[in-house]
Amino acid sequence: MSIEPAARITQRHIAIAATGLGIASLALFWPGTAMYDTVAQYRQVLSGVYDDWHPPAMARVWALLAPLGPGATPMLVLQLGTYWLGLGLLAAALAGTRRARSAIAILAIGLLPPFLGWQSVVLKDAQLAGALLAAVGIIGWWRLARRPLPGAMSIPVALLLVYAVLVRANAVFVVIPLLVILAPRPTHPLGKLVTGLIAVVVVLGVAPVVNHRLLRAQPSGVESTQALYDLAGIAARAPAIDTTGLTQSETATVIARRCAKPFFWDPLGDEAHCGTTMARLRTLPTGTLYVTLASAALHHPVAYAGHRLAHLNSTDRWLVPFHWPSAAPPAVSEPNTLGLANPGAAARTWQALTAVVVETPLGWPIAWIVVAITALAVNLSRPRDPVRDLATALLVSALALEASFAVLSIASDLRYHLWPMIATAVASVLLADRPPPRRLFAISAGAFLLVIGSGIAARALLPQPPQTYAGMLG
Repeated sequence: MSIEPAARITQRHIAIAATGLGIASLALFWPGTAMYDTVAQYRQVLSGVYDDWHPPAMARVWALLAPLGPGATPMLVLQLGTYWLGLGLLAAALAGTRRARSAIAILAIGLLPPFLGWQSVVLKDAQLAGALLAAVGIIGWWRLARRPLPGAMSIPVALLLVYAVLVRANAVFVVIPLLVILAPRPTHPLGKLVTGLIAVVVVLGVAPVVNHRLLRAQPSGVESTQALYDLAGIAARAPAIDTTGLTQSETATVIARRCAKPFFWDPLGDEAHCGTTMARLRTLPTGTLYVTLASAALHHPVAYAGHRLAHLNSTDRWLVPFHWPSAAPPAVSEPNTLGLANPGAAARTWQALTAVVVETPLGWPIAWIVVAITALAVNLSRPRDPVRDLATALLVSALALEASFAVLSIASDLRYHLWPMIATAVASVLLADRPPPRRLFAISAGAFLLVIGSGIAARALLPQPPQTYAGMLG
C-alpha cells in the first residue's frame, strides 16, 4: 500500500525547510542591495541626524543593529529573517492541520522571484513585508490550531505591528484593517468599519508626533508632496482654472515641461524640471496646500479624477507599455562611499530572472487585485473558522492598501505593492482547501482574463518607455 507523500511532511520538516531557505537567501543576497533611499538612510545612521523623508523608525532600528555588522547586513538579516519566520510559522501551522501541500505552497510563495527579489533590497517596503509576515505568522501558528494567542506572544506581535505602521507612511491602511478584522470585538462588520476608520485617523495623527518628538526626526516637507502632485495634475488637465494654487505662468511651465506625469511626482521636485516652478507652493503651510487641493478637486472633479485614474493605472501596471520601469529590483547597489557593497554574481542572476518574471502577470498589481477580490468573495461564502478569519484579515489589508493608492500615491514602483501581493498569495493558499462556488469562479475567471488580455494588448501596442530614471523625468 502506497502512502500519500504529503502525509509524511511534519511541522519539523517545515521548520527545517524554512530555516534552510532563510539561510540560503541570506547567503545568496549577502550583504544586501542598497538603493538611493537606502544610501540616504544609512547616511543618517552614520551621522545621527534624522529627518522624516524616509521613515525614522527604520533608521533608528538600523542604528541599534549597526554594531552587529557593517553596512546593510543587519537590516538584510532582519527583513529576511522575519520574512521566512512568518512564512515558516504559517506553513508549519498548516502542516499541523494535515494540510501538507498547502504548507509547501506557503514556502513556495517565499521563493517567487518578485517577492524574494525585492525582499533582498534593504528598503522600508521589505522591512514592512517582513514585520507583517512575522506578526501574521505568530498569530497564525496559534489560531490555525484553534488555540488562543498566549499573552506573552502579544508583546512581539505588538512590537512588529508598531514597527510596521511606522516604517511606511501608508502602512496604517494595512495594519489597522489587519488588527480590526482579527480582533474579537466588535463583531458586526459596520462596527469593525467604524472602529477601523477611527483608528486610522488616530494613528495618522499620532505618527508625526512619534517621528518628530520620540524619534527626533526633523521635518523635511515630505507631507506636502501628495498635495503638490495632485495640484499640478489638476492644473495640467484644466489649465484655464485658477483654483489649483498655481499661477498661469506656473501651470504653463508644468505643461510645457511635462512635469505632471502619471508615473511619478519626481519632475515636480527636480530643479532641472519643475522644482523651481513649484518652490512657491512648497513654502505654504501643509494645511493650506491640502485645503487648496480639496477645493480644486471639488470644483474640477473630472480633472482630478483623470489625474488620479491615470496614476492608478500606472502604479497598478494595467494598461501600460512593456517594460514599464521600476518593476524589477536592482541587481547592484547604488554607487556610494559609505561602504554599502554589492551582492555577488548569484544574486545578480536571480535578479535577472526576477526582471523577466515581473513583466508577466505575476508582476502586475492589477492581476493580484482581481485575485484578492475573488478570494475575499470566496472566503465570505465559507463557514466561520480560523482559516476564514486569517484569510479575511490578509485580503482586507491588501485591498485597503490598494484602495488607498487611488487617493494617496505619487509613484509607481512595484515594491509599494509587495505586501498586498504577498498577502493575497498567502490568503489564496489558506483558502485552497475548498473549491470555490462554480458561478463565482466563472465570473472571476472572466474578469481575470479580461484584465490580463487588455494588459497584454497595451504592452503590445504602446511604445516602450525610457528605461532610465533621467529618461522618465523627461
